[in-house]
Amino acid sequence: MIRLPALVSIVCFTVAAFLAHAQTGGEQAEQREPERWQVVQCGTLLTRADRPARSNASVIVRNDRIVEVREGFVGAEQAGAPAGSEVTVVDLRGMHVLPGLIDCHVHLTFETSPEGRLRTVTDSEADAAINGVVYARRTVEAGFTTVRDVGSQGDACFALRDAINDGRLVGPRVLASGQSITPTGGHADRTNSFRPDVFGIPGPIQGVADGVEACRQAVRNQVKRGADCIKLTATGGVLSNIGAGLEQQFFDDELKAIVETAHLLKKKVAAHAHGVHGVNAALRAGVDSIEHGTFLDDESIALFKQTGAYYVPTITAGKAVETYSKIPGYYIGPVVEKARTVGPMIQNAFERAHKAGVKIAFGTDAGVFPHGENAREFVYMTEAGMSPIDCIKAATLNAAELLDIADEVGSIEAGKSADLVAVAADPLKDVSELQRVRFVMRAGAVARDER
Repeated sequence: MIRLPALVSIVCFTVAAFLAHAQTGGEQAEQREPERWQVVQCGTLLTRADRPARSNASVIVRNDRIVEVREGFVGAEQAGAPAGSEVTVVDLRGMHVLPGLIDCHVHLTFETSPEGRLRTVTDSEADAAINGVVYARRTVEAGFTTVRDVGSQGDACFALRDAINDGRLVGPRVLASGQSITPTGGHADRTNSFRPDVFGIPGPIQGVADGVEACRQAVRNQVKRGADCIKLTATGGVLSNIGAGLEQQFFDDELKAIVETAHLLKKKVAAHAHGVHGVNAALRAGVDSIEHGTFLDDESIALFKQTGAYYVPTITAGKAVETYSKIPGYYIGPVVEKARTVGPMIQNAFERAHKAGVKIAFGTDAGVFPHGENAREFVYMTEAGMSPIDCIKAATLNAAELLDIADEVGSIEAGKSADLVAVAADPLKDVSELQRVRFVMRAGAVARDER
């Protein structure tokens, strides 16, 4: 028979041995997984788009974070890594390095095609998620290390975002809005022109909302499902198969309800808007950005400045739909007419807004054209009068501010995510060089390397 003191001693010894083993096991696990250090040697380095580029510099990266930026080409032994750490030297001495690019308007889970209408009724959320795997990789390999997805089917983009964050998939950092908030028959009502028995009658759970209370419920539901931001369709849109035009479709009190609810829940609001009345109504309601803004006017510009909202132009999408509208059978019904109207106008709207000093954040509407071609937008922006450095600023510092992640991305500075891209020639002299990205690092992991 074991006496109580002896039993206590045995238990204490067992617990101590278990804790010691656990600690030793933890230490062994740490030893098996040493810190990853990288030294990125840069021929030319643009740390921030509001500062001059520097020559011959090195970026020290620990795991997924930037530790510091140093002058000169630092070797592995000078990186400051603790003993036993892996140190990799990335030789970009003949290249131009800049922060990872940000696209504030993409649709990662689909891509338009002549079969788009058929795919609406044949593809499931699972299909959309699988498509997103392909398009996300294509996007990050093009140098876009962060994107805001402003409209996807069901939970597809949330699942994609989470898998990328967990390191299970290669792709950009994703901020997802989930399903857009739209009125019945609005631009984001995917049941437009289909028989009611095909999709049923959508409601706030699906993002389709009429009236103040339903609008509030629709916002809350997207946040409940995991939305990082909220997207609303203030006006009609080009690719929705309905002949209701391109003007305002939510009432003012509905717009206000959406914005107030989103802001109450600490989510920013992006407003799809083409017609000028819808643009201005959305700005008066307090949205954080206007997407497209095709028919903006002087009042719009004044409201942008008054409210501090950003303009996300998506010129590439306008060019694309204009081109596709000329292909017989690519679009159907009223889509063709709207595409031919909007296509030529967006670049002009961007030019007016830029000249007037409206804050611009880079966005393309990728998915309306092939993913991975996002950098075409830079060329269209320069054609409309924006300098290459301001284009890059729109796709880094400005975009990071709009997305509320400026402490994480948008520049190459200590403490921020190690998001870097490199090109062979100076993009400040020829911005089209950003269409030929040779190297991409996203959160310390190399996503593309064609040195």
